[in-house]
Amino acid sequence: MNREEIDTLTRIDYICCYCTGIKIAHKTNLSKFVKKLAYMRILIIHTFYQGPGGEDTVFKQESELLAIDHDVETLTFQNKKGWKGALQTLFSFWNIAAAYRVRKCINNFKPQVVHIHNTHYASGPIILRTIHKLGVPLIMTLHNFRILCPSAILYHGHQLFLSSLKENFPWTAIKKKVLDGSTVKTFVLALNYWFHRRIGTWNMVDRYIALSSFAKKLFIDSTLHVPAQKFTIKPNFTFPIKDTIDAQEDYFIYIGRLTEEKGIVNLLKAFSKTDSKIIIIGDGPLKQTVVDTANRHANIKYMGFRTRDEILPLVEKAEALLVPSVWFEGMPMTILEAFSVGTPVIGSDIGALSELIIPDKTGLLFNPQSVDNMLKTVQQWKNYSIKEKYNIRQTTKEFYFSNFTPEENKKKLLEIYNEAIEDNIKRS
Repeated sequence: MNREEIDTLTRIDYICCYCTGIKIAHKTNLSKFVKKLAYMRILIIHTFYQGPGGEDTVFKQESELLAIDHDVETLTFQNKKGWKGALQTLFSFWNIAAAYRVRKCINNFKPQVVHIHNTHYASGPIILRTIHKLGVPLIMTLHNFRILCPSAILYHGHQLFLSSLKENFPWTAIKKKVLDGSTVKTFVLALNYWFHRRIGTWNMVDRYIALSSFAKKLFIDSTLHVPAQKFTIKPNFTFPIKDTIDAQEDYFIYIGRLTEEKGIVNLLKAFSKTDSKIIIIGDGPLKQTVVDTANRHANIKYMGFRTRDEILPLVEKAEALLVPSVWFEGMPMTILEAFSVGTPVIGSDIGALSELIIPDKTGLLFNPQSVDNMLKTVQQWKNYSIKEKYNIRQTTKEFYFSNFTPEENKKKLLEIYNEAIEDNIKRS
């Protein structure tokens, strides 16, 4: 079957279609046919936040990756600031304009599957209903926990915040003002997502992509009440680098936002008590704290913001990447990039990090709440022999090539798309 013939398939064709003159009359036969499709028409939808983030990177990378072998169309929305952003937030309850854009795009492009990365807040949950009504198989990647809690990150008040996971309506989150310290903002978002939970919007997705088994379990065990079979696991990916550096240098490295939940405060406390060297790269609200600490301690070097091309050689030469997060990370790209160059990760024993960091295989784990335990773990790594470190670096790179390459990601994505198509057929 060539591309022109596949392009004739529409939503109605899924139930009764003609392909090269052969009528497919049964869903079971069609299911087998769909699995054999080597070429797909894919619509990918994403809403950009006010500033760039990891979700934007994943959206861009996956879109470009799929476009190599498939017909990919992207539809994007942009969150605004000020009063325009306030209007977008209010309209996100039932954004008719966004729904119209999605409907028009689907009618023109006629995708075989739609993949959403983010709907907050310029598009809104209504686009899920639009796609479902048009009968197109729908996949949504869960980059955070926003559909469970207005905080989106399950962290507030210097600690994990999990109350929303067991509440039918997140009253505790509203009382604690978990979104930007505002009762109004928290209530508006909570009401929006609760409303769509009540009218069944979240159940209109054929497949949810969780980034880890830990995240998948959180969603399934919550009060979201979406069937477990709708959730699948697919981690992010990163591209391997062409050149490699054999020699390592005597320093550790931290890359990321300079925020409390990233554990930067405990990291600074730990390295203020040791002579071990660390390079810190990133920006954020705690930048001045990092600068002040670096000025007082010669072993702490702050390099500000750097591009990926500047960062990777530094990561490759480092003893290890430090990830001291005190909240539930999704799937940090920094870890995958470290793995891709064979650099082990010393990180918090919490959430998805406990799956990615396998002690003495891809790095070491420590208690994120204990500065002393972090220091002890860093020293444990330094005490390893050259051969032990080399072996861990090798297994780290093998772990990357087995799980986080573009090829593995594309293979898994297409499997998920086909599963969603099959479920969509059965539902019809």
